[in-house]
Amino acid sequence: MTHHPDPLDAYVERMLAGDEDALRTVYRQVHPPLLRYLTVLVGPDEAEDVASEAWAQAFRDLDRFSGGGDGFRGWLTTIGRHRALDHLRRRQRQPLADVELTEVLDRPADLDVAADVVDALGTEAALALVADLPADQAEAIMLRTVLGFDAPTAAKILGKRPGAVRSATHRGLRALSRRLEHDRTRNVARTRDTSSSFDAEGLR
Repeated sequence: MTHHPDPLDAYVERMLAGDEDALRTVYRQVHPPLLRYLTVLVGPDEAEDVASEAWAQAFRDLDRFSGGGDGFRGWLTTIGRHRALDHLRRRQRQPLADVELTEVLDRPADLDVAADVVDALGTEAALALVADLPADQAEAIMLRTVLGFDAPTAAKILGKRPGAVRSATHRGLRALSRRLEHDRTRNVARTRDTSSSFDAEGLR
C-alpha cells in the first residue's frame, strides 16, 4: 500500500521553526474538528473556551513537541481532553468513566454505519445525538470518525486499549444508527399522515 504523506506535516515543521503563516494554516485545519470533539465533551457553550485553553497550553509547550501533522493533532487533542476534564471537575460534574470493555476486532460493517452517521456530524443536532451517548462511546466516535485517528492513537489519547476504543466506537455507531433509522421512520409516517390529511381535505 502506497503511503501518502500528510499535507499538514510540512506546515507543522514550518510552524515549529517559527513560521507564523504556517501556524495559522495548522490552526485553520486542526481547530474545527477539535472544537466539535470538545463540544461533545463539555457542550457548545463551553467548547470554545476549553479549545482556547488547549491552544494556549500547546503554544506554551510547543518546544516540547516533535513530530508531524498526525502527531500534532493527537498531542493537541490530548491537551484538549485534559482541559475538558478539568473544566468538568470545576463544574463539579462526574468525570468521564473509564469503562472496561471487551476486546474486539474492527468490524467491516462499522464502516457503512459510520458513513451514514458521519454525513450529519457537522450539524449541531448530530453533535447533540453523539453527546447523548455514554461518554466512552461519544469520545471514541468523535476521535475516530471526526478527528480521523486510528484505534491505537485514540486509545493513547483516552488512556485505554485499542480494542476498547473499537468496541466503544462500534456500540456508539450502532446506537446512532438505530436512532437515525427511528427518526427516518417517524418522519416518513408523519409525511404520510400529512398527505392523508390533505387528501381528506380535498375530498370535502
